[in-house]
Amino acid sequence: MRTATVIIDPQALTHNLMQVKRLAPKSKVLAMVKANAYGHGVAMVLPALQQADGIGVASFTEAFEARQLGWEKSIGLVEGVFSADEWQQAIDYECSCVIHHQPQLDWALANVPSPDSATRSVWLKYNTGMNRLGFDDQQTITAAKQLHQAGYQLILTTHFANADDREHPLNDLQIQRFDKMLALLKSTVSEDIQGSLCNSAGLVNFPDRHYDWVRPGIMLYGSSPVIDKSASELELQPAMEFSARIMALSTVNTGEAIGYGSRWIADKPTRTALVSIGYGDGYPRVVNDETHVCVLVKDKSVGSEQNCQSYQSYQDYKSYLCPVRGRVAMDMIVIDVSSVPNNIALDSKVILWGNAPHVDDIAAQAGTIGYELLCRLSARPARKQAL
Repeated sequence: MRTATVIIDPQALTHNLMQVKRLAPKSKVLAMVKANAYGHGVAMVLPALQQADGIGVASFTEAFEARQLGWEKSIGLVEGVFSADEWQQAIDYECSCVIHHQPQLDWALANVPSPDSATRSVWLKYNTGMNRLGFDDQQTITAAKQLHQAGYQLILTTHFANADDREHPLNDLQIQRFDKMLALLKSTVSEDIQGSLCNSAGLVNFPDRHYDWVRPGIMLYGSSPVIDKSASELELQPAMEFSARIMALSTVNTGEAIGYGSRWIADKPTRTALVSIGYGDGYPRVVNDETHVCVLVKDKSVGSEQNCQSYQSYQDYKSYLCPVRGRVAMDMIVIDVSSVPNNIALDSKVILWGNAPHVDDIAAQAGTIGYELLCRLSARPARKQAL
């Protein structure tokens, strides 16, 4: 049986949420669980996020799932609704919606929910420079006045374009625009208008701009949101371990190539292992030749040599970082196990990412970001919760 497995650690999720609350102690937390909780599974993560003040989703499917699972706190639809009918659904599901363009504003004004409805609170999206969603200056002022007059409670929100790079000049411009608009709306519309500026990267890089709500996403799952600090430096714990098993062992002779395209050629006799994982499971096809996995070998006399162990107790195993050789295929990869003792066996566990290697490391070697690798995991690997 193929044994690709995704293990989710709820304790790591809760730990990361506590890191958010430590960084932003005066702000409410809207925890992002969109894209199936960044590939971790909404059902898996909600119990660990109970101390958040709300969750952010991108679709009614996610909102409905959360309600079915018993989530009673705020649910924010971060792209808002796509029709007048969906606005009514938002009211039915008790969702708080982002309003970022005129049709959404029209639907909200035409169908105002009851005063006790969660939908009575809306996130008014102001375009400060990202140039995707949001109203311009005058449109924001007009929308805020209309919504306030209709009885809505407002949270002014925007989104950084470059928050991961603290020194990018657009950050300061976006902050200045947001500060100015929030102050203007508070003075001309209502003092009760709240503010929300920071995603995970903004939360880390701009501690004086947390306002009333922060909106962490990737950092909840243990990946670094910024370019100059690793997850461990931010005291984040990976919430996912992705693993598979060795399905065959062999030796490649000098001068022989491995895999499609014959890209990697052995310069000496090389012991290899075939691992039951590939891009069909969500492992990236385009990793470079510096990419490693962690192989665990039963050895009760020693502990971990390379700190590859993740969430379960691996004290009875010795761990080895082994390089990937040749191209990643749909269903399998080949790794070089020359450094592993001869007692390596079929069905030995191979950690693709977890504590080490970290998903951010694999993403860098694949020329992408941890977000993508986590979100694009296929349905094929079995999902489990850490013991």
